[in-house]
Amino acid sequence: MLTTGGIKVFSGTSHPELAEIIARRIGLPLSHAEITKNGVGESNVRIAESVREDDVYIVNTGSGAVNTSLMELCIMIHACKIASAKRITAVIPLFPYARQDKKDKSRAPITAKLVANMLQRSGCDHVITMDLHASQIQGFFDVPVDKCLYAEPSVILYIRTNFNLDDIVIVSPDAGGAKRATSMADRLGVDFALFHKERKKANEVSRMVLVGHVAGKTAILVDDMADTCGTLVLAATHLTEAGASRVCAIVTHGILSGNALSAVQESRLEKLIVTNTLPQAANQAACPKIEVIDIGAVLGEVIRRSHYGESVSKLFHEVPY
Repeated sequence: MLTTGGIKVFSGTSHPELAEIIARRIGLPLSHAEITKNGVGESNVRIAESVREDDVYIVNTGSGAVNTSLMELCIMIHACKIASAKRITAVIPLFPYARQDKKDKSRAPITAKLVANMLQRSGCDHVITMDLHASQIQGFFDVPVDKCLYAEPSVILYIRTNFNLDDIVIVSPDAGGAKRATSMADRLGVDFALFHKERKKANEVSRMVLVGHVAGKTAILVDDMADTCGTLVLAATHLTEAGASRVCAIVTHGILSGNALSAVQESRLEKLIVTNTLPQAANQAACPKIEVIDIGAVLGEVIRRSHYGESVSKLFHEVPY
């Protein structure tokens, strides 16, 4: 168990449940910060205990009111910085604006780079995140980024526990996720398939072509995030038509915006498994097909190892106990 002299864990308002799990993992109570809004909607933050010369970790994820969560995080970092914290680490399970990582059209911003600048200018010394949508975001920072925190070990443990490995095939819903899916299939010793998809526009798929054999198998779609779930729902339909006996999906970040929950409920998906990088209680209540994998223990162990200067690479391959 850690002592309370050298480390403090604070939570923003975006996902306090995950912050509690992380704090319990490292054997500390959550440190206290008062976060309110004034009449015009500005965030007010007061760090309610001393952080002088402490190793501070601030947990806030890119969910719900993303802009509010981001500003809260920056303000909390700044508040700890001018209160003489020794080191400040932003723990951001879902990195905000991660999909705006490149200039893909004229006059488009690279907002992920702007977010990186904001965090650094606020006083952030270190960033911990999970399953970055685009690896190049790590290069937007001039401070260390532990972006190689993959949910893969937790997902593999879930699959080994809940599925018969003789009957499954891992499926990537697009070519961009092929590396993730093949890595998982290799570690499990199972077959792999992928879809080639064409988009009319963002979040709208026009055509999908399956490459691989799924007949008589349990097809498990894997991806880093599920937003509108249009791709997963369409992929589930194609997999069923191709002869798959069951279709499930496992994603790291269950954003589930718009009509995603009703789409999943009415789809050929048997279940959609997500991690708790985002709050999922309301989604589970609205859609019985949603299951949650807890990654709080992984993030807690990363914080413990970071505080003591230990390597985190072991966590790329196994789940901490």
